[in-house]
Amino acid sequence: MHITLKNIADHLGAKLIGNPELHISGISSLLSATEEEISFLSNPKFSSQIVESKAGAVIMHPDMEYEDFGGARLLMGNPYLGYAKVAALLNPIEIIRSGVAESAVVSASAIVGSGGWIGQNSVVEDRVKIGEEVSIAAGCFIAAGVEIGRGTHLLGNVTILSGTVIGEDCIIQAGAVIGSDGFGFAQDGEQWVKIPQLGRVVIGDRVEVGSNSTIDRGALEDTEIADGVKIDNLVHIAHNVRIGENSAMAALVGVAGSTEIGAGCTFGGQAGIVGHLKIAAGVHCTARTLVTSSLNRAGLYSSSSGAEPNRKWRRNVVQLRNLNESIKRLKRLERRVDEIIESGQ
Repeated sequence: MHITLKNIADHLGAKLIGNPELHISGISSLLSATEEEISFLSNPKFSSQIVESKAGAVIMHPDMEYEDFGGARLLMGNPYLGYAKVAALLNPIEIIRSGVAESAVVSASAIVGSGGWIGQNSVVEDRVKIGEEVSIAAGCFIAAGVEIGRGTHLLGNVTILSGTVIGEDCIIQAGAVIGSDGFGFAQDGEQWVKIPQLGRVVIGDRVEVGSNSTIDRGALEDTEIADGVKIDNLVHIAHNVRIGENSAMAALVGVAGSTEIGAGCTFGGQAGIVGHLKIAAGVHCTARTLVTSSLNRAGLYSSSSGAEPNRKWRRNVVQLRNLNESIKRLKRLERRVDEIIESGQ
């Protein structure tokens, strides 16, 4: 795809300094970009690279305008957002072909919209409803009663289990499983009795689910993922969880059952949230944070200690194990000091 700088500037709402008719064919890093490519500068620590850059244009903040850069400049408040929008503009998700592969199996009762693709060895069961321009790659399994909205893309080997509802313009990355049974068991003596999981998974519009992530169906009520949520690879969302609009989770996050997460929350890699909690809108948890109680106010939360030399870590672990006894000794000493002071000795 080739597009003029003027069209790019209009698309971004950016101020253009340079040749508006310059044709851009791709996007690359500052040091790799050619004269027909665009790049971006969002972090000042990379500003030294702009002098060497051969990019035809660079997206940058107005405060970072470098006169010694020979190419065109697109000035906007958030260059990284500009990069994201231009990358999507130059590399749109396209359905290369439409129709149904010969090896795919599609139930006669399924409703499949026009302009989409069902790939090799994919299976679409009874009463499935698939919107227009939906792309289903090879090896996917779409169970009975699933609904998939317009423009959604399923990559290879995705499994969507019965009753799941997926909105429009979603991306489900390879190997994801949506609608599997939640972890529901009742104990009968030394044995476990499985509790049927009767709810669904309901996913809104513009949601992305990463590779090999799993979202469990609800036990009685639905598991709900609101519009705009972004879920990274290897994330587990348990039954009856609700995630608010535009929240995001990095890889290896785990959310236990029946937890409600507000809008605009973020969770760093390996963060864990135990069950039956309420997380307010605008909560941000750094990597490996363990959330064990409800968070009722927006803000930044952390609970992990950083890496340190093993010998020091071992000493700290020993002290932590003896912390309760140390506190008891300290309280005894405090009482003894108070007694000495009171007696005037």
